[in-house]
Amino acid sequence: MSNKIQLTPENIQQVITDPNPEKVLLLTFYSGQNPECVQQDQILEGIAATYSEHITIGVIDCDVQQALASQLAQQIGLQALPTIVVLKGGAPVDMLPGVKTEEEIKEALSAHLPSPELILLDQAKQFLAEDDLNNAFVYAKKAYDIDSRNTRVKLVFSDICIQIKKFDEAQALLDSINDEERDPYYHNLVAKLAQATAAQDSPEVRRLEQALVAEPESLDLRCQLAQAQLDVGKTEEALASLLVVLKKDMNFGEAKKGFLDIIASLPDGDSVASQYRRKLYSLLY
Repeated sequence: MSNKIQLTPENIQQVITDPNPEKVLLLTFYSGQNPECVQQDQILEGIAATYSEHITIGVIDCDVQQALASQLAQQIGLQALPTIVVLKGGAPVDMLPGVKTEEEIKEALSAHLPSPELILLDQAKQFLAEDDLNNAFVYAKKAYDIDSRNTRVKLVFSDICIQIKKFDEAQALLDSINDEERDPYYHNLVAKLAQATAAQDSPEVRRLEQALVAEPESLDLRCQLAQAQLDVGKTEEALASLLVVLKKDMNFGEAKKGFLDIIASLPDGDSVASQYRRKLYSLLY
């Protein structure tokens, strides 16, 4: 369901009396005949997407709902179009008459919304629900960078790290949580991480490592090892194995493509991706 709603006499009471006391309602008076209203409506579209978990935008179309708009305008003392009335818990807490920039609207909202790191964390959880692990990691890391002491941020960030097989980072996050804050979610993540790291002890990886001891120059075995390492979440080790191949023969089989595919699969800004991208460039140039 969209969090931008066209208000009518039939739905306005339900929208204003949202059962979530923390939800913020932006009541916006709009006319399609007013260019400034159209301009601000586009800004509100972006804000609705950014704060999808925390705000509802209720649009009163003054051209369509004339009676409703007139009634509400008298109640609040409307003097200009566009105008935004900010409500929380069904009560007005702010009013923004006239055209406002995105920055001005966000500044007004900041007093009534959760802290920035929690908003980012909610976005990370939304991406996680959509199975977009790359963006989930990016937004969780942004939240962590803002407040690295927030336990909820650390737990969600750790959960995402486990899912993208960044086990060392997940372990460090879990280790940093105080004893009194180790709730059932924490213990679930500890068990999940233990299971994931145990799976890394792969018989196939051991077999190929032993085979390479006997045939250290075999590029084919090295590529097989890289794939086996990747299969159990040893991403950095897989890149290291493929780099050995590329140093010997840049055009061997699918080594370069596999190397680049692994880097592309890592989250934006990932340190391992940056490190091995530089190593490949040093070989190429």
